[in-house]
Amino acid sequence: MANVLVAGVGMHPTGRFSDKSYRDLATVAAVAAVEDAGLSWDHIGVLFASHTRQGISAGQQVAHDLGLAGIPVVNVENACASGTTAIHEAATWIEAGRVDVALVVGFEKMPKGVISGLGEPGSYEDRMGLNVMPALYGLMAQKHMHRYGTTVQQMALVSVKNHQNGVLNPYAQYRKAVTLEEVLQSRMVADPLTLLQCCPTSDGAAAVVLVNGSTVLPNPLRAVRWAGSAVGTMRFDSDESEVSHRTALAAYEAASIGPEDIELVECHDAFTIGEILHYEELGLCPEGEGGRFIEEGHTWLNGKVPVNPSGGLQSRGHPLGMTGVAQVYEAVVQMRGEAGDRQLAHWPKTAVTHTQGYAGVAAVGVLQR
Repeated sequence: MANVLVAGVGMHPTGRFSDKSYRDLATVAAVAAVEDAGLSWDHIGVLFASHTRQGISAGQQVAHDLGLAGIPVVNVENACASGTTAIHEAATWIEAGRVDVALVVGFEKMPKGVISGLGEPGSYEDRMGLNVMPALYGLMAQKHMHRYGTTVQQMALVSVKNHQNGVLNPYAQYRKAVTLEEVLQSRMVADPLTLLQCCPTSDGAAAVVLVNGSTVLPNPLRAVRWAGSAVGTMRFDSDESEVSHRTALAAYEAASIGPEDIELVECHDAFTIGEILHYEELGLCPEGEGGRFIEEGHTWLNGKVPVNPSGGLQSRGHPLGMTGVAQVYEAVVQMRGEAGDRQLAHWPKTAVTHTQGYAGVAAVGVLQR
């Protein structure tokens, strides 16, 4: 997608906001993104609204609040991959020449408690407990430990790293560092995953403005290229790791890059074992070596491939419809050198975002400058 640029980004902080509706959160993020792009509201040709639990026509409600009357509004629900999927679809509209400017807003207000899948009551998945996310990821962790010798300490390091990064992010839900001992001694949720290895449920919103490459921008040097993306679904004879790997390869091919080109990753760390698996699926390290990869420091802020400098889902939070859009926000501000205290010393030229959701959906985006 050589002709699509991310011209503006915006966010509302992540946390618990009982006094605000999802429309309030989305409006803050959208206004910030449009102002960041330096465009007028008249330029926007379509609104893509990413959310999973906000009900019918939530995107139209947000469009109404923003004064975007008359334009197409597309609501996107693709589990935790909703935000990345919405950006992928918006970029496709621009590539096809249907619009020159698209606004993508990801937002969510979530209930407290365990994140569950959406399997129908009485289904096999429901009866076996496979639509309860901590349990599902606990099984993944046990499998990886058995096959490759991954340790509970290596998994806990993901939480330590991402909470350390979150301290530096003013938009993060949790801005408190944790020690390895604190992570391991926190309450057990789904063996071997403890409480501090599970992401919180959250409220929040993020937005991006995508434009055709020929669009006149007030400050074109701040724009970042949306180089390629892909969305995939798990095959019957495979598992979640296969779909993320296959989707990543498709996105890399679309962007004409390889794993060796990646200088920043924002990936789906809903549970600590997830980030370790995604190192392998995205090609950052060989299969089975994800635990050693973080233990050796490669994915920390000063490592060779920093992963989740935003704090990730562990610390920034995980409003489902927002997450993929918030990942792009982080990639863009890092590539511009505008990430403040968490700014990488080497401004990345190629960044990858990755989300994965219930029922085996995955979405990967590639940004370049």
